[in-house]
Amino acid sequence: MRKVREILRLRASGLTDRAVAQSVGCARSTVQECLKRAREAGISWPLPEGVDDAALETQLYPRAPVVAAAAAFAEPGFAYVARELSRKHVTRRQL
Repeated sequence: MRKVREILRLRASGLTDRAVAQSVGCARSTVQECLKRAREAGISWPLPEGVDDAALETQLYPRAPVVAAAAAFAEPGFAYVARELSRKHVTRRQL
């Protein structure tokens, strides 16, 4: 989060993405991603009082909702799979 704070500060001071990336020691795409997340979260420099690293991380990188394993994958149509496997040059891996 220290680098994120530095990225926000340097960008607010008028440096380009390339200059910020060189100063912080990360890729330009990382700077762009960080700035994009900050825009989406409505965060700008200077940060509000009382925003610690944990709060900043929660705002920039929210947890993805947990999806139950059963809901994530549907069962295949076994009749279709059996029919396709009977064809020439078709493997289970392809299906």
